[in-house]
Amino acid sequence: MIVNIAAYHFAVIDDPPQLATWVREQAEAGELRGTVLVAGEGINLFLAGAAAPIEALLDGLRADPRFAGLVVKYSHSRSQPFARLKVKLKKEIIAFRRDKSSPLHERAPTVTPDTLARWLDRGHDDDGRRVVLLDTRNREEVDYGSFADALTLPIDNFTELPEALAPHREALADATVVSFCTGGIRCEKAALWLRADGMDNLLQLDGGILGYFEQVGGRHYQGRCFVFDERVALDPALQPLHDAAA
Repeated sequence: MIVNIAAYHFAVIDDPPQLATWVREQAEAGELRGTVLVAGEGINLFLAGAAAPIEALLDGLRADPRFAGLVVKYSHSRSQPFARLKVKLKKEIIAFRRDKSSPLHERAPTVTPDTLARWLDRGHDDDGRRVVLLDTRNREEVDYGSFADALTLPIDNFTELPEALAPHREALADATVVSFCTGGIRCEKAALWLRADGMDNLLQLDGGILGYFEQVGGRHYQGRCFVFDERVALDPALQPLHDAAA
């Protein structure tokens, strides 16, 4: 059985090339495949392989104080979903291209999967306000599934989100808006930036869709969650859409 992990962590990285080299060496030694992005704002990784080298790499990262709080989402597959290992240096670990959007010193308020499910069951938040779910993913991802009645935007790239959302903001002023994405990384940036831009009724779903699947399952979600590898998408039980025998 192949272990698949998705993780990101925002931290000030003064030595991105050095960190990228270390990750590559550890991943190659463990015969891991996937994609790792390293930037001055942190690390973003999707890796797959045997359990022992996966955990060895994670233990090594968490031994660095910058990554002590690294949160990892796990799933499993029979086959290796990545063709090769890619470790890249980037300006951002998720491109948003907005100043002061990196959550290096603070993050936007969050809502846990359990709380969100309870709000959706009731039809309002704990203060009686209507809840609107905001999908920050692109249209290709949304086609595979999303939360029921979520606000989706006709975007192809994450960088287009602020402009696409602008026409809706006035209508959302009386709601508690909960933004979500695959694993949480896009909302870390979008929610922080949008709140600074005056959208103070915006929260982020902690852990994204994958975290929601882990804790709640598929309640209030329709379809699958697109992932960026050969599995294509995961269902609420974290089972892949495509998974050839190893």
